[in-house]
Amino acid sequence: MTRELTDSRRAPLSEEEPTSVVVFLHGYGADGADLLGLAEPLAPHMPNTAFRAPNAPERCTASPTGYQWFPIPWIDGSSEAEAATAMTQAAHDLTAYLDRVLTEENLTADRMILVGFSQGTMMSLHVAPRRDHQIAGIVGFSGRLLSPDTLEADLKVKPPVLLLHGDADDVVPFASMAEAETTLKAAGFDVWTHVMPGTPHGIAPDGLQEALGFMSAQLRITG
Repeated sequence: MTRELTDSRRAPLSEEEPTSVVVFLHGYGADGADLLGLAEPLAPHMPNTAFRAPNAPERCTASPTGYQWFPIPWIDGSSEAEAATAMTQAAHDLTAYLDRVLTEENLTADRMILVGFSQGTMMSLHVAPRRDHQIAGIVGFSGRLLSPDTLEADLKVKPPVLLLHGDADDVVPFASMAEAETTLKAAGFDVWTHVMPGTPHGIAPDGLQEALGFMSAQLRITG
C-alpha cells in the first residue's frame, strides 16, 4: 500500500502559474520544513518556481520528532533486511508523491528538480533514474548511491546530476561522492561534482550557489 506523504509548499514569487518545481528531500531525523528554508535565498533567482518539501513516510526511530525514509541499522538497531524493505516501500511512496506534485503544479517531469540532503540524496538518486519520465535534474548534497549494483539493470532514464559534499563530513564519508560519480558516469549519466571545503555534514553557501547555477541551467531559467 502506498502511503501519502504530507508536505509544505512555497508558492512562486510570480503571481503566474509555476513553470517549474523544486522538491527538497530531507535527511534522516529531519522533516520537510528543515530544507524548505532553502527556498528563501533561491526563490528570487527562480521566480516562477514552486518549492515543495515532503516529510518522509515514517517517524524516525532515533529521533521521534523527525522522520526517516528508512531505518539505519547502526544507529537505530534495525536489521539490514528491515532497512531494505523500508527503503523499497519509501521509493514507492516517493514515486507516487512526485506524480502527485506534477499533477498539482500542472507541470511535466522535465520541469522538476529534486534536491536531496543525506538520506534525501540517497532517495533522489535511487528513485529518479527508475521513473518512466526524466526529470530536469538531481542535486545531491552529502549523500551516497544506494544499490549501485542494480542501477544499470533498473534504470529507465538518465537525468543530469550534481553531487556536492563537504570534505570534512563525519557522517556520510566524503569518498561517497566519488563512488557515486564513478557508478553514474559508467551508466551513462552526465554528472558534475563540487567539493565544499572544510564543510562537515551540511550545506555550505558555495554549495548552494553551485546548486542554483545547475538548476537554472537545467530548467533554462535566465536573468
